[in-house]
Amino acid sequence: MRYELTKELETGNEMIDCEHNELLRAVNNIVNACSTGKERDIVEPAITFLLTYVDMHFEHEEQLQSDNNYPDMASHKTFHDSYKKQLKEIAEQIPLDNPSIEDMVKLNGHIAVLINHIRIEDKKLATYLKQL
Repeated sequence: MRYELTKELETGNEMIDCEHNELLRAVNNIVNACSTGKERDIVEPAITFLLTYVDMHFEHEEQLQSDNNYPDMASHKTFHDSYKKQLKEIAEQIPLDNPSIEDMVKLNGHIAVLINHIRIEDKKLATYLKQL
């Protein structure tokens, strides 16, 4: 499965959409590495990049919310904190040599949560920011 920032997922906020695109690219790199047998060479740096990029992206979104008095900021941050914790736990369980299909299913399931968050919550944030 390849992840793409489709029109349905675009928020209309250039920074948020650009960063979402990078997040999905990072996930695609991990999935592709696991399916081509290049695990150790690609999986470890791809996972490290994904974890780092998620942290940075969430910080950017939270700063936008803070700067613009976003009314749902607290619940958005709660989601971010929980998501990062769970992503780190999943990433730590993915072996660098020969990740299993089960490992990829867990990662894909967690990415589906992020996709849903983008589709609903990040679009609400972008709509709010457009109204200012």
